[in-house]
Amino acid sequence: MNIIHHLTTKPWEATGELPLLQQYSNQQNKRAALKVFLGVVTVLFMLLIVAYAGRMAYEDWRPAPQIRLMWANTLVLFLGSLGLELAQYAVRRGQQKLLLRSLLAAGLCTLLFLMGQAQAWRELGALVYFEVTNPAIAFFYLITGLHGLHLLGGLVVWGQTLTRLWRGCAIEKVRHSVELCTLYWHFLLLVWLVLFGLLFTGNNLDELMIICGIKGRT
Repeated sequence: MNIIHHLTTKPWEATGELPLLQQYSNQQNKRAALKVFLGVVTVLFMLLIVAYAGRMAYEDWRPAPQIRLMWANTLVLFLGSLGLELAQYAVRRGQQKLLLRSLLAAGLCTLLFLMGQAQAWRELGALVYFEVTNPAIAFFYLITGLHGLHLLGGLVVWGQTLTRLWRGCAIEKVRHSVELCTLYWHFLLLVWLVLFGLLFTGNNLDELMIICGIKGRT
């Protein structure tokens, strides 16, 4: 009987090792899924940049007017990403108050960025020479809109994480969510810096065509 009992014993039920292993496996799966998703998003925006550069080569191309507000929007998005980096630091230090404040600051900065982008859309539409049929303006709406939608998706996870913390959830239980949010925000900041630098800060025709392989270096 002792032998049978020994063979049928499940030591992980007593030690709790199996749930920990399952939790670790789930976290790794989520991180891998996010990286795959970010890879797909990278390809999407690269294709849009190439299409933008290809359209710039036509003689009838007219660049979209520069909106100064977008410089401020870029700074606000950078601060949001910095807030999440601070939140990750707070997780490692076990500082719950700092974590809450950092997450709140990051979310508010992201919302301000999206509101600023919406205002940039309105400013563009209010221009006397505004033409929605202008390819540059159409690309402007498409690219900034897609980027904003991805940020909105991130805010859903951010909101869930913040709600759990607000209800007294232990820091360790939201550690992985904070790490994934930080990675996601840093990625979208990098994407925005590339988009903003190449597409919306002037008529960077030559540089963009060289990067996209449409034109060789002279």
